[in-house]
Amino acid sequence: MPQAGRSRRGPRRTLTEEQILDAALTLLDEGGTDAASVRGIAATVGVAPNGVYTYFPDKAAVVKALVERLLGEVDHGIFLDRGQPWRQRVESLALDLRTRLSAHPGAVPLMIGGPMDGPNALALNERLLELLNDAGLHPTDAARAAYLLIVYVFGSIALEVADLHRPGPLPPEPERIDTRLRAFAATPAEHYPRTAAAAPELAGYISTEQYVWGLRRVLDGITTSAATGEVVG
Repeated sequence: MPQAGRSRRGPRRTLTEEQILDAALTLLDEGGTDAASVRGIAATVGVAPNGVYTYFPDKAAVVKALVERLLGEVDHGIFLDRGQPWRQRVESLALDLRTRLSAHPGAVPLMIGGPMDGPNALALNERLLELLNDAGLHPTDAARAAYLLIVYVFGSIALEVADLHRPGPLPPEPERIDTRLRAFAATPAEHYPRTAAAAPELAGYISTEQYVWGLRRVLDGITTSAATGEVVG
């Protein structure tokens, strides 16, 4: 029997790593990286900060686990169909990554803010190296080309997200392009004639069309290296 005047404790709240990561991702989506503090995560899941520390020693560990989870959602079936042309497989992967990461723009800076060396990141890199080997690249060039593609994909997505200047979900692409076009249309042509003339193209820098165009130019260079058998020393 409980003593008089002392309240009965309720059932202990169960918590999982996935719930913590869900909360972190929600905070990132709504408020950006600053919002996803350990205290903020704890408040979201309804526990004291120590409850989060039971699973993760610090915010960096939460971030690393979240990056791993997002990379683990990549469709590896894109790689596995070796009957498809290698360029098509790379392009499908790049578009898949862009779609998934653009859905969580707050997480994008985390992707490039630290080493991607967890199991899912390594598996993604392994598949990419396999794909580039299928393209006929020397192992040294395949490794360098994989890094080049990672820089292009993540760099492009990071710049696209940064263009919004605020946390939260990305507005539809046409809306963002229209906003940029209005801004560039105001460029003083007497001072910046080339920039003013290129306003429509500059507005489209964040478009899927531009993303694919740039990716294909990168792949053109990789294709040339594979065709000539060139190994850069």
